[in-house]
Amino acid sequence: MIGILGGMGTQAGLDFCNKLAILYRGKIDQEYPLFLLFNKSNIPGRPESIGVQTKNLSNRNKNKKIKKKYSAVLKSLLNGCGLLKKSKCKFIVIPCNTAHYWYDDLRKKIDLPIINMPKEVFIHTKKKCKKNSSIGLLATEGTLNTGVYNKFFDKNYNLIFPNLTLQKKSVNKAIKFVKMGNVKAASKIIKPAINYLIKKKCKKIILGCTELPIAIFAFKSFKKVKTSKIFLDPNLILANAAMKKYLR
Repeated sequence: MIGILGGMGTQAGLDFCNKLAILYRGKIDQEYPLFLLFNKSNIPGRPESIGVQTKNLSNRNKNKKIKKKYSAVLKSLLNGCGLLKKSKCKFIVIPCNTAHYWYDDLRKKIDLPIINMPKEVFIHTKKKCKKNSSIGLLATEGTLNTGVYNKFFDKNYNLIFPNLTLQKKSVNKAIKFVKMGNVKAASKIIKPAINYLIKKKCKKIILGCTELPIAIFAFKSFKKVKTSKIFLDPNLILANAAMKKYLR
């Protein structure tokens, strides 16, 4: 059984489950994959736990506050993974890019395989793009600042991000709108950031926050999601990776 640690956000977790079911649709109920979604929506905010605003604190107190926030998220993630393990899941997936900042510590403490989403996106990109290509990345500021994608991409590709203004006014707002359920507004406000990356001659654009595929593909067919020539959807890539492991 596939263990899905969701709730980051809720719509993103449901989007992953939907893609998993559509990709591997059965003719009858019993032919669909077995998976368990734990919609753990009470995990502390991941970007907020990375980018702590502590201007008025000493360096020592800043470090303490950052460590405390990091530990709070890790503890909540571990509790979620622990429940999935107790439920006899074979492995775990986490449809949240920013949460992969905690990946190494999770792997040390959970005796169960966890598929690494950014790594799977990198493996997929290597099949689609020539080395040293420019690849766009739309993501939370937390994902950008912690380099969870740079870790895999920097030796082979040139990752391009939106400028700070577009990050604040386009990407961050689109993510927020999806979480609020206003997908129509999200699909409109993300366009300037996409156009910026296209002008930068990016061969592909990674939708590195799991809310963003919802914003971009909400009013399009699933076929267009699968055959997109420009966008890389980590949720879709993760769903394929999960099913390959599930079927072994």
